[in-house]
This record gives sequence, structure tokens and C-alpha cells, in this order.
Amino acid sequence: MNTLLIVIFVIAYTAIALEHPIRINKSASALLGAGLLWTVYAVMGSDQHLVGKQLNESLASTAQIVFFLMGAMTIVEVVDAHSGFEVITARIRTTKLSSLMWLVGFVTFFLSSVLDNLTTTIVMISLMKKLLDKQDDRLFFAGMIVIAANAGGAWTPIGDVTTTMLWIGGQITTLAIMKGVFLASIINLIVPLAVTSYLLKGRVVVSPPQADDSGLPQTTPFERSLMFFMGLGSLVAVPIFKSVTHLPPFMGILFGLGILWLTGELIHRNKQDEDKEHLTLVRALMKIDMSSIVFFIGILLAVATLEHTHILTSLAKWLDQSVGRQDVIVTIIGLVSAIVDNVPLVAASMGMYSLSQYPPDSFLWEFMAYCAGTGGSILIIGSAAGVAAMGLEKIHFFWYVKRISGLALVGYFAGAVAYVIQSRLF
Repeated sequence: MNTLLIVIFVIAYTAIALEHPIRINKSASALLGAGLLWTVYAVMGSDQHLVGKQLNESLASTAQIVFFLMGAMTIVEVVDAHSGFEVITARIRTTKLSSLMWLVGFVTFFLSSVLDNLTTTIVMISLMKKLLDKQDDRLFFAGMIVIAANAGGAWTPIGDVTTTMLWIGGQITTLAIMKGVFLASIINLIVPLAVTSYLLKGRVVVSPPQADDSGLPQTTPFERSLMFFMGLGSLVAVPIFKSVTHLPPFMGILFGLGILWLTGELIHRNKQDEDKEHLTLVRALMKIDMSSIVFFIGILLAVATLEHTHILTSLAKWLDQSVGRQDVIVTIIGLVSAIVDNVPLVAASMGMYSLSQYPPDSFLWEFMAYCAGTGGSILIIGSAAGVAAMGLEKIHFFWYVKRISGLALVGYFAGAVAYVIQSRLF
């Protein structure tokens, strides 16, 4: 059975990667793969009751991510409808692409450490649509935003789902992970930025033409600023909400969405329906990319079968027996996370190694947080940030491989070497 599951997963993954040559939408491939994998598992599995229970568990965890993604994308659309991003774009004066790349890279890096890499990617790519007219420029910036968001998320407990898992599981503590992994994470960003700034040297920023909103009522400066800061505040408050209430992040984002919805209803309550129709959350919900959300559902449910059938755990144990060296094993796990979702990989690793053998904040756990968090940048579907970017900017899998994967790989190894040296010195 396991062999058949692996074959189906590889075929589905290949179809996703070859979306444009074969002209089949990646969402269809992901859903078909998930359906086949669960069908084979249910039919060939020994305990159908257990399979049903596992599917419910996977659906619950997938739904949390999907609700979070929908909430974040809707908030961004509402802010955009109110021209809220002008609060930032009006203050960016640089005309050089290389300077803008450094600015965007560092803003994404530090914003991701406070929010999380998925939300930050959605916000920053939406911002780039307001700053850059050329699609090639926007795609390149989107790729770098994925690298920066994953690097920024790796050094704080709330910046990436894998570090959050390790934090909740007791494998890492807040101050130790921030001190231990920050240097490796910043190097992971700086190396690709240095290369791209050289490649973009001499090129200028081409701003998009002003949208023709002559037929739509304009928002006031107060409304723009209010909705921008309310939207950003809703996103920033999610980690705080989670730490205070211990509820999952999707509940925080939906709560924030409700507050933003109420705010919009109150400030526009005296306007005519046709004047405020394009500013409502109902319109924002219609504008979010549902195809990307469906793809997300398919790929997460597909990977879940590999987790429940212990294929990933078997892979981890095989690595432990055949390789032996901790630093090499964790580096390989990080590389594998570019192909397979890093969440079940880290979950499998947490089950493999006990806290009695490897205490909190030991080399294994901190290096795992770095590698699993940043390794996903190497391929576009290796991280939640990459999948979101793929949907928002319609990035082709092989375009990313040609233009971004090499930069992400160099940054990944540079940061890994830095962490190994740092851990041995200190």
C-alpha cells in the first residue's frame, strides 16, 4: 500500500509542477491526488474507523489554515479597496530596484517575525502590486519575499508554524531560539539579497499607472488610514490573541475580520448603497483567489496521508540509521521540506527524538527550527508563504526553479554553515 501511495503522490506532485506545460490547473491535480491517496488508504487500510478518524483530524488542521488564509486575504482586499496601502507607498521614495529590494527584504524579514510568514507574504505581495508595474519585476520581488518571510519566521516562536510546534512542544524556548537562530536567519536573507541587488544594478522602479477609479467614490485620507491601521492591527494582534487565549490563530484572524467588518459598516453607514458597495467585505470575499485556497486544501490533505501511514516517520528513521550525523540529517530534512510540507516532517522528528535525550534548546531543535523554516523557500510549493505567492502572482513552478531556487539554496546553506559554526564556538 505504501508504495502505491508514494507513486500517487509523486504523480500528483509532478502534475502540479508541470501545470502550465500540461495545461491542467494545479488545484485539480492537488484535489485529485488527495482524493486518490485517501481512497487507497481507506480501501487498503486494515482499520477503516481509524482512517475516518485520521481524516477528520487532518481536515480540522487543514481547515484552520484555510480559514486563516481566507481571513488574511480578505483583510488585505478590504485595505486595498480603501486605497489603504497608499499610506506606505506614498512614503517610499527610492527609484532604484536594488534599493527597493533591500527595503522590501528587511521589512518582510522583521514583519514575518512578528506576524507569521504566510500573512506577511500576502501583505507584502499586495503592496508590490501598488509599487511595480512590470510583471517580471513583481514576480522576482515575490520570490524574494518568500525567502525573506521564511527566514524571518524561523527565529521567533510565532513566525512559522514549525517553530510554533517546537515551542508548544517544549523543544525550544522564546529567548533561546531568538538568540540562537537570528544570525543564521539574517544570513539566509542577506546572501540572496546581495546577489539580487547586483543583478538589479542600474534598473529603475517602474510604477503602475494610477487606477481609473473615476466612476467610483474616493475614500477620504481618514478612511484610508483607519482601515490600513485597523487591518494591519488585526494581523499583528493574532499572535498576541493566541498567546493570551491559547486559541488557534484562525480564531484570532476571524475575530479581527469581524472587527474590521463592523468598522467598515460604521464609517460608511451614511453613504448610499452604490457608493459603498465596492468597499464592503462582501465584495472583498468575492475578490479573493479561491483557486489558491482549494489548492491549499488538496496539497495539505495529500501530505496528511504520508503522515498517517508513517511514511515520513520511516524516512526520518532511515536517515538516522544511514547518515548518523545530526547536522547532516537536519540539513537533509530541511531540503526535503522544499518538496514535502515541513509541518509533518517536524512532527515526525519530534516523535523520533525525546526531550530526555535532546533537552530544550539543544543543537538539534534549534537547527531543526532553522532548516525546516527556511528549506521550504527552495521550491515554490515548499512552504505556506510560497503557495500563497504562487496563487497571488500566478508564479509558474519552473520559473521559480530557474530564477529563485538557486538564490534560496545558497542562502539556506550559508545560514546553516553559520549556525553550525556559531554553535561550536559558543
